[in-house]
Amino acid sequence: MEKEVASVRSVLHSVFYDYLGKTGTGLLDFIGHLIVALLILVIGFRLIKYAVNFFKRIFERSKMDPTLETFLLSFIKIGLKILIIFWAVTRIGVTASSIIAVVGSAGLALGLSLQGSLSNIAGGVILLLMKPFQVGDYIQLDGAGKEGTVQSIGIMYTKLLTIDNKAILVPNGNLTNASITNVTFQEKRRVDLLIGIEYSENVSRVREILEKVVKEEPSFLPQEPLTIYVSDFKESCVEMGIRYWVKTEEYWESRWRVLENIKEAFDKNNICIPFNQLDVNIMPVKEKNTEEA
Repeated sequence: MEKEVASVRSVLHSVFYDYLGKTGTGLLDFIGHLIVALLILVIGFRLIKYAVNFFKRIFERSKMDPTLETFLLSFIKIGLKILIIFWAVTRIGVTASSIIAVVGSAGLALGLSLQGSLSNIAGGVILLLMKPFQVGDYIQLDGAGKEGTVQSIGIMYTKLLTIDNKAILVPNGNLTNASITNVTFQEKRRVDLLIGIEYSENVSRVREILEKVVKEEPSFLPQEPLTIYVSDFKESCVEMGIRYWVKTEEYWESRWRVLENIKEAFDKNNICIPFNQLDVNIMPVKEKNTEEA
């Protein structure tokens, strides 16, 4: 902290020594340079607006991602303002080395105090450039228990919207270091179902019923493979597996609809879906004859 204060003192000493500490002619020169610096700021900030609008039109024509476009425009705007301010300050007599020293010292102190925030900003830049997911994708953070539809990708946080309409703000630094599953990355998705039937049922007959139900499903993609198989022998049932493909956005509606239709088809064809049963045998307690002493 003492280094930063010393750097600021050095800058102020440079200004007052070079101008105010001199004669009246030096003071007039200082006022003239101050007016020029103010003009640089006013005109420069106006030109920055035109420059930002110019780059915005270029980005829109190139059909750039809106989130990346917003970030780049902010970066250009801030960068140009820093250059204008730097130019204006040098016009009033502050040496470039003094400005660099102050900015460097302040940047070091700020960087140490905002390590977490800077890591989130760096993570936001990585997400915008690498694009592991986009706005509208449904993602899952493996091991974190967080998932939802991406609503926005900011510089520091990414906003997820859960199925029950809850907003989750995830730091970008965590996202860049986490394993992410992008559920909606592909156009199609496979539906996997496991259905239990009694051991007394005819497997071939059940397979025909399941195949008919799936092929009548509106979201079923007939060009993709349909697989119906015996998955496992459980304690109380034969487990049948079903695999078919649908468009990604129709996954859940199709899954729920097929399960409902399977239940109705089983009821019509008298196919039993077993449930766990527990037999309890109560053993009679034998009375013991007790002898009196």
